[in-house]
Amino acid sequence: MKEFTSQQTAELAALVSPDRFSTGQSNRELHLHDISPHQGTLPAGIIWPESTEEVARILAWAYERDVPVTPWGAGTSTEGNPVPTRGGLVIDMTRMNRILEIRPQDLQADVEPGVLRKELNRQTGKHGLFFPPDPGADATIGGMIANNASGVQTVKYGATKDYVMRLTVVLPPGKVIHTGCKAPKSSAGFDLTRLFVGSEGTLGIVTAATLKLTGIPSHYLAATVRFPDLEKASEAVAVMIGSGLGPAALELLPPGLIRLMNNEKGLGLPEVPSLFCEFHAVSATALDETAQLAKELCEECGAVGFNYATEEGPRKELWRARHEAWETIHRAHPKKETLIVDAAVPISRYPEMVVFSQKAVDERQSIGYVFGHAGDGNLHVVMAGDPKDKTEWGRLEDINKAIVEKAIQVGGTCTGEHGVGIGKRKFMPLEHGESYQLMKQIKDLIDPKGLMNPGKIF
Repeated sequence: MKEFTSQQTAELAALVSPDRFSTGQSNRELHLHDISPHQGTLPAGIIWPESTEEVARILAWAYERDVPVTPWGAGTSTEGNPVPTRGGLVIDMTRMNRILEIRPQDLQADVEPGVLRKELNRQTGKHGLFFPPDPGADATIGGMIANNASGVQTVKYGATKDYVMRLTVVLPPGKVIHTGCKAPKSSAGFDLTRLFVGSEGTLGIVTAATLKLTGIPSHYLAATVRFPDLEKASEAVAVMIGSGLGPAALELLPPGLIRLMNNEKGLGLPEVPSLFCEFHAVSATALDETAQLAKELCEECGAVGFNYATEEGPRKELWRARHEAWETIHRAHPKKETLIVDAAVPISRYPEMVVFSQKAVDERQSIGYVFGHAGDGNLHVVMAGDPKDKTEWGRLEDINKAIVEKAIQVGGTCTGEHGVGIGKRKFMPLEHGESYQLMKQIKDLIDPKGLMNPGKIF
């Protein structure tokens, strides 16, 4: 679908208000791509609902007229997850951005999908609480639910799916359903909430969510641990996880990436294979004990340096630099796009995957940085190249394919936290086998016309 007719334009504008529907070229182009190199098909229009009832009317209208629908959050996805592949209508959820209620006594918050993660934590922080999943980008809660986002603190706190208790979802024909409950646990039938978390808007649109919160730690400790090579650094990860130290974050960084971070941020870090660690505790004494044990374990694994600090300024600067790793790489290679590997494997296979991935990059003489959330087995390889140069980009695709296939072979997944979107669709049959067909049957049952975020996952 390239354009809406004048009658369709009038009907859509009447479903909301004229200022919340646009067929303007600039608005359409703004919703044509996320931060990935995946290019979509120009949507025919953009609509901004402000309530569940409006979303229901919009979906009912679209389903009756066979108009493809693509939900949109902050546009920070890395696999083309919110990119329209068949034009149609983009439903931009950013105006549904109210925090409906924070209930400190229940450790819960009710939110609309357009709420930004950082704003949620600013408001819950007033009650000494926070929503832990942290993908780095200031994503919307709806987008985080759609992709089951996680991030650097997953090793301690878990992913988005571990914090979603109840959802309001509008199904393709416009029917509104509620899944889950506000009780801490339930064994009442199928877990439909988990079905929608990670479904990338292919089954329906989330318009409200009850989220679980947790207490903000009273004491923090950040540490940088240096190693002679990436393999020894990744081996230390399994040792620390197995020791019961319970790190809140455990990140693996290569010398090349640290060099870029030093150049941009002036961090002055030694440019050697390193682990960035963070620990949370109820007292300074507990943190000191944890740091000493972590130091001993890392030195047994070959660490050549261990530095830690509890001061807020340096700790936040360190993690800000880590969060901005993708942007740093992107800026260091102007006129190039990035292709990101997002595989995850069992912790015991992480050292093997790191060595395999670095070798895959080196053998193809490509630009690539091997790092990741080592504490939960999530491996990232950010590669830079020119998509218009078929030979160069083809090498990056080959590296991606080799690493993902290796990850699946050792019992892992093609995507640990970025979602399937457009980029990982081709790996789904390999990872899931017959169960992939069951996913498709569920999709066909809920969305028989295939109009919900088409071209994603399937």
